Amino acid sequence: MYQHSFEKLNVWQDSIDLVELIYNTVGTFPEDEKFGLVSQMKRCSVSISSNLAEGTSRITNKDKARFSTIAFSSTMELLCQIILCQRLGFINEEKYLILRAKILKVSNQINALKNYQLNA
Repeated sequence: MYQHSFEKLNVWQDSIDLVELIYNTVGTFPEDEKFGLVSQMKRCSVSISSNLAEGTSRITNKDKARFSTIAFSSTMELLCQIILCQRLGFINEEKYLILRAKILKVSNQINALKNYQLNA
């Protein structure tokens, strides 16, 4: 089966893993958060991988880097949300550290990709 270029990117693969981790995590949140934090975190995590994929279809490196910047911004938004979740008691310290480490890995990969795109 043909693979698109974004599917071959380690950062995209790791961002998809992050989406799964987020979906599995928010499934345990209180019901009254279904349309609040749960919805926001799901959309935010999906935005990271989606913008990475969309960026690969752009022609210029500057345009590709713009989508990497958007993906990075969504990563920081997600980090803020997991900090809130930990402070509100929706996730324990262990889950918080796992999520934070995965977000750090993805954000570093996105920065490396963006730097490559801007300097290629």
